[in-house]
Amino acid sequence: MARIRGIDPSDADPKLQPVFDAQVAAWGAPLEPYLIYARRPGVFLAVRAMWDALDASGLVDGPLKALVCRRVASLNGCPF
Repeated sequence: MARIRGIDPSDADPKLQPVFDAQVAAWGAPLEPYLIYARRPGVFLAVRAMWDALDASGLVDGPLKALVCRRVASLNGCPF
């Protein structure tokens, strides 16, 4: 469980809603870190911009990104 409580996605800034909708479509629910980032929309948008830039660069392919995310979640004791 997160030490900082995330927001309710229905209360999110409207600019953030498309990201939550995409997460629900892909994963079945919004991802917990993004619910926390959404407490500060500027931070949320910066994190999304980082991932968008990595995706666009082609430096990290999809399968490797998924493995890295799983490993980081495991190291942090978070379910993935």
